[in-house]
Amino acid sequence: MVTATHTPGVPVIDDGRLVSTNPATGEEIGRFPAATPADVAAAVRRARQAAAWWSALGFAGRRERLLRWRAALANRLDELTDLIHREGGKPVAEAVVESAGAIDHIAWAAKHARSVLGPRRVRSSLMQLEYSSRLEYLPFGVVGVIGPWNYPVLTPVGSIGYALAAGNTVVFKPSEYTPAIGQWIVERFAEVVPEHPVLSAVYGIGETGAALCRSGVDKLAFTGSTATGKKVMAACAETLTPVLAECGGKDAMIVDADADLDGAVAAAVWGGMTNAGQTCVGIERVYVADRVYDAFLQRLVERAARLRVGMEDDADFGPITMPGQIDTIRRHIADALDRGGKAALGGLDAVQPPYVRPTILVDVPEDAAAVVEETFGPTLTVTRVPDADEAVRLANASRYGLGGAVFSRTRGVALARQLRSGMTSVNSAISFAGMPTLPFGGVGDSGFGRIHGADGLREFARPKAITKRRMRSLLPALSFDRTPKQVAQIAKAVKLLHGRPR
Repeated sequence: MVTATHTPGVPVIDDGRLVSTNPATGEEIGRFPAATPADVAAAVRRARQAAAWWSALGFAGRRERLLRWRAALANRLDELTDLIHREGGKPVAEAVVESAGAIDHIAWAAKHARSVLGPRRVRSSLMQLEYSSRLEYLPFGVVGVIGPWNYPVLTPVGSIGYALAAGNTVVFKPSEYTPAIGQWIVERFAEVVPEHPVLSAVYGIGETGAALCRSGVDKLAFTGSTATGKKVMAACAETLTPVLAECGGKDAMIVDADADLDGAVAAAVWGGMTNAGQTCVGIERVYVADRVYDAFLQRLVERAARLRVGMEDDADFGPITMPGQIDTIRRHIADALDRGGKAALGGLDAVQPPYVRPTILVDVPEDAAAVVEETFGPTLTVTRVPDADEAVRLANASRYGLGGAVFSRTRGVALARQLRSGMTSVNSAISFAGMPTLPFGGVGDSGFGRIHGADGLREFARPKAITKRRMRSLLPALSFDRTPKQVAQIAKAVKLLHGRPR
């Protein structure tokens, strides 16, 4: 049995079962069979057997079933959000927002898979007019999904929903911190698709994820830290299994001199501290033009100081889900203060396990840990800059490149284009994450590949090119039967078609 000294929220394996507990109260949420490598391999085999049936349903058949799944999640939203609150500590209001985004993504993927991935004719080259050309997108087969704990519904569904819509079956390993949520999602799918194990789950800690990487899945979608992402890639490289990696972030917000300060403050507080700052696309750095810096900082501190922290119904955010992350947050704050930074709000006293209260740091050197490393807590560094152009330079100095935000009345989109990131919100924060029409993913240490939108559907399908002869070749380039005269004619045609610079 799990002992009374077990740290709340830390997953353990007890008698072959993964035990999940609430990170604030220690309440046991559930026990789940810890999958061995053999168990994972068996789940993949079952998914591969189901893949032929699922793919053969076609876009219409999959759409119908995915929309039924969408409805099942929506109609039991209260049950889902309560579970998110109990297992991860997230306030119910934030759980509702997260779940709503996931449900919207399922609907979009189901409704648009045919238009994005359906077979189509494409134009042939003038040099090879004797062939017609077709493009088709085929499912990989079995997709493995390793999900995170911080957004245990929205993030994995961003891979699962699109992979299923593209015709793949999925084996899902939810985070060891949120296995109950993962099980609940899979069970709702099985209720509407009972015929075959199209979506299944395996539970466990890191070893289970490693086994999934080596299990023979046809593609692996991973969300987590950059360090773990590199391990996932190394494991998948053994079998040349393609990987989609959505890793960490150190997102910046730029506040231009003409920004709507009240809007920027509201977005910085929510973008930096929603879910206790445990958001890969959360705001961690804020660069503010000198002309509005003092006014912005004053309003930011006043707004953040009003946030309520705890497990109560009216709390704005809850505990730090991973107890070990508290040490990182404490180290970042301490390093910033030791390096000459100041706490405009909070500080080391804000670290009160399992909670961390809002902390705003100023005058922090750009090479401090709180600026360079992912903090993943309710902290913000706020830096005065002469103008937005300098803010862009500092924002882009990070090795990460996931999301970001810009507040400017006149240059918002222009500044957004300059940020080295996969996504940027203008005059808002994190708004791109819930937009089903847009791709989601990063560059640099934030990973590669995309979920969501048309690019997200294509991520889970392999393009298949088909050419078909439709007439005799006038210039038989692809044959040993060509004559010297025909070769000369081919050369002449190339010069005629492509010899001009425009």
